Amino acid sequence: MKFVVIGGTGLIGSKVVSRLRDQGHEVIAAAPSTGINILTGEGLDAAMAGTDVVVDLANSPSFEDAAVMDFFQTAGRNLLMAEAKAGVGHHLALSVVGTEKLSASGYFRAKNAQEQLIRASGIPYTIIHSTQFFEFLPGIIQSGAEGGTVRLSPALVQPIASEDVADAVARLAMQAPANGIVEIAGPEREPLSGLAQRFMSIVQDPRELISDAHARYFGAELQDDTLVPAQATWQGALNFERWLEKSEYARYAPRAQAG
Repeated sequence: MKFVVIGGTGLIGSKVVSRLRDQGHEVIAAAPSTGINILTGEGLDAAMAGTDVVVDLANSPSFEDAAVMDFFQTAGRNLLMAEAKAGVGHHLALSVVGTEKLSASGYFRAKNAQEQLIRASGIPYTIIHSTQFFEFLPGIIQSGAEGGTVRLSPALVQPIASEDVADAVARLAMQAPANGIVEIAGPEREPLSGLAQRFMSIVQDPRELISDAHARYFGAELQDDTLVPAQATWQGALNFERWLEKSEYARYAPRAQAG
């Protein structure tokens, strides 16, 4: 089979490309650096020729409300139009658990718009709703930073490692379209503020963590269950400690185990 992986040079994309190639498939890693631009349309038609499955892992470089909406709508239309012309049989996109509940956030309004475009395209599809990646934890912590403090919600999270995300994406890309949403998550559930506190303590971040039910998550206030799957879902293998051992923070892992 032939796959085009949009965002194929990124954190998840590069891992998905490797997994699909290891299975013997033809894979194009699509990114501006490889001559394929989903915003301008450059290289899209040529890349789509003979393609069976498109895996869309692209993300907006800006989270500003208007910019992120423009990114996902423009990219989505260009991509789906090129797929329709080429007769692509499966469009798989990576999105976020809780997207439909986070309309107060400009980023999640844009992700919801992306999903609506996919559903309306007529192309068989799979939308993967993933929980937060462990790799995004430092950025989530920074998003709640206020000087010497970090203010985060105690809402539940069930974070997943990027390695597990890539496993799930590659597996689902090789299967028939779900024509619906498939949820994936990590193996353990805990409050976001508690997870952040654990990480900050391990990496010796001196800032004070304040658990605040009204703290906003990228512009939206969270309910306790906003960011966790509502039903049975595929779970990755790596919990926080095992992810830490394999991450760029591995030098802190022995301290984590001792604690």
